Amino acid sequence: MTPLLSVRNLTLTQKHRKNWLDKAQIEHFGPIEFDLNRGETLAIIGENGSGKSVLANLLVGAITPTSGTIKLNGEACVLGGHAEHNMKIRMIFQNSNESLNPGITVGSMLQEPLRLNTTLNERERIQKVDDTLRQVGMLRDHKYFYRHMLSDGQRQRVALARALIMEPEVIVADEPFAALDPSVRSQTVNLIMKLQRDLGLGFIFISHNLGIVRHISDRMLVLQHGMVIETGKTETVFNWPRSEYTQRLVASHQSLMPNF
Repeated sequence: MTPLLSVRNLTLTQKHRKNWLDKAQIEHFGPIEFDLNRGETLAIIGENGSGKSVLANLLVGAITPTSGTIKLNGEACVLGGHAEHNMKIRMIFQNSNESLNPGITVGSMLQEPLRLNTTLNERERIQKVDDTLRQVGMLRDHKYFYRHMLSDGQRQRVALARALIMEPEVIVADEPFAALDPSVRSQTVNLIMKLQRDLGLGFIFISHNLGIVRHISDRMLVLQHGMVIETGKTETVFNWPRSEYTQRLVASHQSLMPNF
């Protein structure tokens, strides 16, 4: 069976300077390889600076890799911001408050990608917005709301609606629950799991919270310094971590496991 998403030999080489007087430091990321099947959740874990967010940005086309391929349904994506690639692989950002424009309504925010990337007329776009809001557990009247009128949980649902509006096949979520309180976090996790079952989405989940990771993911990929240290089925990695690095991550986050 052809994987929904196939990543091969994905690398990135970047030069960084702390200031213009310093000598440029070269940072290497990768190579990264993995497959994601339809309806499957792959969790990406690792300490700060391990490369989790770099991988997320590479997958959605926000960063152009130095080498490697990303295939969706067996067809190679044109990397580096190609529009069709971006519509099929969508991202939910860590801080929904900062990622939502405070100056426009929810409806305008959700209509924008439809206006730019589809042939839908205004009536059809409004209907699509209404349907997507209902899909994420909101009312159609929420399309008239501005960011400041929404709770944290509602903002995260709007962020999810924005990811879903173009009917993607893969969603990449970079710490999507970090700013939510436990009760709202639990509701949002359950909503995402339901949508994944209903829509057959592939889901790439980046998180420090190994409790949520264990709850929702099928497989895990462990990053350290931009390299894959360990990968496998979630329960296998949790119960029998092979590397010392993974053992330390699992042990240090045991207290988070009940806090879905």
